[in-house]
Amino acid sequence: QVQLVESGGGLVQAGGSLRLSCAASGSIFSINVMGWYRQAPGKQRELVAFITSGGSTSYADSVKGRFTISRDDAKNTVYLQMVTLAPEDTAVYYCNARVPDGNRVRDYWGQGTQVTVSS
Repeated sequence: QVQLVESGGGLVQAGGSLRLSCAASGSIFSINVMGWYRQAPGKQRELVAFITSGGSTSYADSVKGRFTISRDDAKNTVYLQMVTLAPEDTAVYYCNARVPDGNRVRDYWGQGTQVTVSS
C-alpha cells in the first residue's frame, strides 16, 4: 500500500507560480513511477508530468517549459514547480504512484489539490 498526500495548491494570478508537493508513505520502495495529473471541470483527467525511479521525466506538451517535476528521495516527496501559470491550468491536481503488481500495474492516488489561476 502507498499513501499520497498533496499540498501546495491555491489561487494565483495569471503569470504567477505555485509549487505542489506530494508526500508518499507506505511501501514506497515499490514505486516505479510518480506523476501529476489534473482534471478541469467537465474534462477528463490528463497526465501533466511524471518522473521514473531512475529520474527520467516527461511532460505534457501544454506544460513543457513551464512546469518542472522533481523529487527528494530523502523526504519521499515529489514536487511540481509551476511557473507562468495561465487560466487554462486551473484544475484539481492529483499525485499518482504506479507500482508493479505481477503482470499488472497498480495506481495509487492522492486526494487532489485545487489550483485556480485567475485572469
